[in-house]
Amino acid sequence: MIQRLLPFFTLIALFIILAIASPNFLTSTNLSSVVRQTAVINIMALGMTLIIISGGIDLSVGSIVALGGLIGATAMEKKWGIPAGMAVGLLIGTACGFANGLMITSLRINPFIVTLGTMGIFRGLALIFSNGLPVHDIPPSFSYLGEGTLLGVPFVLWILLFCAVLMHVLLEHTRLGRYAFSIGSNPDAAFYAGVPVRFDTIAVYSIAGLLTGLAGMIEASRLMTGQPTGGQGYELQAIAAVVIGGGSLRGGEGSVLGTLVGAFIMGLLSNGSDLLGTNPYWQQVIIGAVIILAVSVDELRKRRMSS
Repeated sequence: MIQRLLPFFTLIALFIILAIASPNFLTSTNLSSVVRQTAVINIMALGMTLIIISGGIDLSVGSIVALGGLIGATAMEKKWGIPAGMAVGLLIGTACGFANGLMITSLRINPFIVTLGTMGIFRGLALIFSNGLPVHDIPPSFSYLGEGTLLGVPFVLWILLFCAVLMHVLLEHTRLGRYAFSIGSNPDAAFYAGVPVRFDTIAVYSIAGLLTGLAGMIEASRLMTGQPTGGQGYELQAIAAVVIGGGSLRGGEGSVLGTLVGAFIMGLLSNGSDLLGTNPYWQQVIIGAVIILAVSVDELRKRRMSS
């Protein structure tokens, strides 16, 4: 029980330490900045939670962020309008997730290998489509998605909360959610129990792709450009958020609340490093160390349970 609450205690402790260490931490400007900076990773991590619970992994999410954001921005550059551009970005993300799920189930190849390959494919497609150049001619009002406020709260936080509630309902109160836990715990047993493993696996990756496409559009809105090189390293952060929040890379475990806590822990670490003048390169070292620590704690817990 204590190990499950550890991420929450860590977030609270980190919040208190930063509030004491930096007078600028508790300002509304800084806290809004933390929310906006972590929104993209948070939304991606919600999709990654579903994938990891089902026993999979997706290394291509950073490339999907770039491809979805780029093509969605290109649609707006061609005067299709903001709603159409958003729809295109979400559709691209969903299509990429569907392709991942289809290849994993049809070719029966480990998700790590499939998504490692598509990570390069999707990134290459983004570079080919744009000739390596960013898209700039985006309607100014599109910036509201990533930088606007609603009722004094960053608009992206409302989007994040909406997505989090939907994902929680999906995991806890739908057949797909129950099947995802079953597949992650024991795919063979799930298959013999009548679970449509192939269909549900494709659905899981498609939903995660949809959320990643949304994250790509938010990223494009914050930068006001469609970047073919965007999203690099985001897959590490999304996976880290799930693992730090109590998700197991073996599958069958994870929660929406835990993932949100994990993502905000990383967001506070990054923000705190900036406020305290810490070398930003150390952030990657810290994230990597935290991932190893979180996985080690999970492994020790499982060994104690099995012994």
